[in-house]
Amino acid sequence: MPEAKLSSKNQIVVPRAAREALGIKPGDTVLVVIRGRTAIFLRKPDDHARAIRGIAKALYPDGYLAEERKSWR
Repeated sequence: MPEAKLSSKNQIVVPRAAREALGIKPGDTVLVVIRGRTAIFLRKPDDHARAIRGIAKALYPDGYLAEERKSWR
């Protein structure tokens, strides 16, 4: 597992393996998600709507949303 060290200027060099896995290059923006004492680095998507499209699909069984929408009428 690659490691990174915090510099005296509070900077971190992202290890090559992580940069390649994320597909990031100098000048790109990354998102930092904090979960308790854990930080998760994500590549910032070009289009946020496209990035989250379909994310909730796995949460609902087939046909559930159609039935729910019918009940709104």
